Amino acid sequence: MVTRDGLGEAPAELQKILIKNYFSLLVMEKLTPNFICCYSNGVKLTCKGSPIIEELKSLENRGTKIIICKTCLSYFNIEDQIETGMVGTMHDIVDIQFNAGKVITI
Repeated sequence: MVTRDGLGEAPAELQKILIKNYFSLLVMEKLTPNFICCYSNGVKLTCKGSPIIEELKSLENRGTKIIICKTCLSYFNIEDQIETGMVGTMHDIVDIQFNAGKVITI
């Protein structure tokens, strides 16, 4: 679960550095989550200008399904800026959480 467009409680610039490091390590270490669900500010990471767009594309190419909250995209008016992943609903996200063996929220 990715709920923010950065990582941790820190200045925005540091949050961006940390999220980049996190996803770069996933790619480098060949760690492939089954799903990445993005909602709230996290949807911005799947759109143009995201600091981790290449990492997300790499994970998606390896089989990770990236689900992006339709309501959040609409709220931020960025539906036309998606570069990776597929639009889903909160129902999809709840279903993934309920059926997952483990859920990590960052």
